[in-house]
Amino acid sequence: MSDLPAPTAFPYSRSRALPPYRGIVAVDAKDFTGHPAVEHGTISRNIPQLLRMSLERAGLDELWNDRRFPNSTGDGYVFGFDPTAMPFVIHPWLHQLQDILTEFNVHSHGVAGLRLRVSLHVGPLPDSGEEFDGNGTPRNDTHRLLDSTPVKAILAASSESTTQVAAIVSDRCFEDAVASGYTGRHPDHFIPVPATVPGKRFEQRAWLYIPAPSGNLYDRRILGDQVMDDQEKAVPEERAKGRGPATVVNRADRSNVNTGTVHGGQHVSNVDGDQHVSHVAGDQVGGHKVGTVHGNLGDTVQGDKNTWPR
Repeated sequence: MSDLPAPTAFPYSRSRALPPYRGIVAVDAKDFTGHPAVEHGTISRNIPQLLRMSLERAGLDELWNDRRFPNSTGDGYVFGFDPTAMPFVIHPWLHQLQDILTEFNVHSHGVAGLRLRVSLHVGPLPDSGEEFDGNGTPRNDTHRLLDSTPVKAILAASSESTTQVAAIVSDRCFEDAVASGYTGRHPDHFIPVPATVPGKRFEQRAWLYIPAPSGNLYDRRILGDQVMDDQEKAVPEERAKGRGPATVVNRADRSNVNTGTVHGGQHVSNVDGDQHVSHVAGDQVGGHKVGTVHGNLGDTVQGDKNTWPR
C-alpha cells in the first residue's frame, strides 16, 4: 500500500512560522480567446519572452533569472519574486513593458498583437522549491485582481494604438511600495478603484496604474459609483474653500457662443410663429470645444429659444 499524502494541519489549531513574503506579478493577454486558435501557441510563447526582455531593459534581469514558482497560464504568466524589488517592478518595469509591447505590435504584421493586463500583489507564500509552491491567498487574490472589472474596463476603453499595458496594484502593495515613497512614481499617478469580479465573492480596494493612458479614465464602469460620487462631492467643497476652478457660464441671447473649434458653418433654427433660419459662418478656431462629454454633445434647450425680435 502506497503512503498516503501528509495531512494538512488544521487551521487555528497551533502556531507555526509564516511562509516567506513574495512579490507576485501576473499578466493576461487581452482578448486571447478572440484570436484564431492557430495563434494561441505563438501568444503563449511570446508573453514570457516579452516579460524577460522588458525586465532586462528595466535592469531587473536578475529578478527574471531568480523568479519563483513560475507558471504559464496559456493566455498569461505568473511568478513570484523578492518583494524588496517591488518599487522597481512598478517603476520603471511597467513603463518598459509598455514600450516593448508598442515596439512588438508595430512590427507584428501578420502576427497577433499583444495588450496586457498586469496584477501586482505581495504576501506570504510557500517557497521551498517544491512543485506546488506559491499557492495561497495572496496568489489567489493576484489572479482575482487581474480578472477584476476596473482593469479589464480600462484596457477595453483605451486606444489600442496607445495603451498596451493596464496594471492593477493591490492596496497592500500600494501602501508598502508607493505611498511609503519608495517607488519613483507619485501616488497621484494611481487611481483608487473597487476591484470586483463578476460571479466571485471578491471585493478589495486596489489601484489602477496606466503607463501610457488614453481615452477616459474617469468612468463609473472603471472607478465604481462610490469613487465617482466622492469625487463629485469634493468639487463643490474645494470651490467653497477657494481651491477649485471657478464656474464659468457663457450666455448669449439671440446669438451663438463659441468657446472652441468651429469647422464650417453653424445652423440655428428658431420657431416664433413662422419658422426663421439663420446661418452663421464663423472663423475657424484652434483647440477643442469640449473634453469629456457625458450624454448629448450639443445644446440642450429648455423652453423657447428665440433669436428674432417680435
